Amino acid sequence: MADRNKKPGQALDRLFATERETGEFRFDTSVARVFPDMIRRSVPGYTTIIPMIEVITEQYARPGSHCYDLGCSLGASTLAMRHGIGDRDCTLTGVDNSAAMIERCEHYIALDDHPLPVSLRCEDILDTPIENASVTTLNFTLQFVAPDRRAELMARIADATLPGGVLILSEKIRFESDYEQSTQTQLHHEFKRANGYSDLEISQKRSALEQVLIPETLAEHRERLINAGFSQVMVWYQCFNFVSMLAIKSH
Repeated sequence: MADRNKKPGQALDRLFATERETGEFRFDTSVARVFPDMIRRSVPGYTTIIPMIEVITEQYARPGSHCYDLGCSLGASTLAMRHGIGDRDCTLTGVDNSAAMIERCEHYIALDDHPLPVSLRCEDILDTPIENASVTTLNFTLQFVAPDRRAELMARIADATLPGGVLILSEKIRFESDYEQSTQTQLHHEFKRANGYSDLEISQKRSALEQVLIPETLAEHRERLINAGFSQVMVWYQCFNFVSMLAIKSH
């Protein structure tokens, strides 16, 4: 379970280091260029979640099934799934609606030494056909989907998931308690400061993300996943306001 997401000579994220007019956050070429550094320094636990996606995939991927990484960005979770599948007869598809992300993802996939073919699609995950799935991953992706489309997507994934199959869902969450929300947010900001981000960078990036990243509570996620058709929903990882859940479809 080597850290295949960290490459030598990665560009340092300085996108919000100088004062600028803050529009909404976009996964464009400038973000794709610094994304590995950005997410490692911004999302607590990301470097733990990625190798554990490999472990979970190894446990649940079934021969003859399809595996999906929806919102694959540069392919960190795609590569984890690839190695978790091992030599089983599965297909693996990564999907992202950012052409800049897919272009760089193709490069990282090509550098990896695993023989399993990976199909990459540049499209909206709401349009992606899903069928006969044993493992589907949305690693910090659903939070960028319009809230009124999330139930539809979860229902479609659940319908396509084989009995005993799983959905790995990682998300930034919000808390019902104002005190907990404030405390967890402050701890997250301290994490970013400890990783070298300035107060200006933290503030400007937060303003940009608030326009496109809409977090929900754990209770909202659980209810939606159960209503979609998953029988068990458990949190297998949490650090501050970032969690990863495992939703299992009953046999």
